[in-house]
Amino acid sequence: MPKEGRSNVDTLAIATTLAAVVSFLVCGIPFGVIIANVMSGVDVRKAGSGNIGMTNVARTAGGKAAALTFLCDVGKGTICMVASRLAIAAVCFGGDMAMLAPDEGFGWVSTTLYCACVLGHIFSPYLGFHGGKGISVGLGAALGLSWPLGLSMLAVFLLLTIPTRYVSLGSIAAAASLPIFSRLYGIRGWALLPTVIVSAVVIWSHRQNIGRLIRGEESRFGVHHDEEDK
Repeated sequence: MPKEGRSNVDTLAIATTLAAVVSFLVCGIPFGVIIANVMSGVDVRKAGSGNIGMTNVARTAGGKAAALTFLCDVGKGTICMVASRLAIAAVCFGGDMAMLAPDEGFGWVSTTLYCACVLGHIFSPYLGFHGGKGISVGLGAALGLSWPLGLSMLAVFLLLTIPTRYVSLGSIAAAASLPIFSRLYGIRGWALLPTVIVSAVVIWSHRQNIGRLIRGEESRFGVHHDEEDK
């Protein structure tokens, strides 16, 4: 390989690694813990299911805290994806974002960043590498990766969650649909691998929910109300 070509590859690899690390760290910020504690004085890790995501925040800290948690978790995924892709495009491709489209030759860069976002939330470095289940941040990051992909996963989630009120059921189905929709939208080869990893890890993070769904013991979605609000 010519020296210039080798240099470009090295630059892309370094830029992708740095962006993935930053995305992992930013998406690891446990907004559910912070928001529930500030707004309601609740440690969601010790209440309800113990999960730090929107659903448990809603059950233990109320609807306002849950809505803000959802927006922050979605937002951190979207912001990290868009900012990382812009930065890498500027450094490596003269600002041409099209080079990083997930269905193009360097699509693996974008799907690797997507994987870093979701894994950062699930394995938060600020909580001893424990965290949420990756649904809200996965939606936000997917919108930053490919908005048709993100909306398709959201549709699967809503189609199962709304009639059943089992958030976990919709979440598991949305995660399972990720590599399927990715392939349908033209993502292939090495670029597809990170989506398979994300799908598997998110489903794994719901293993206890799966057991409760099978036993008929899973809780339906609900919102905590303080007595003073009634």
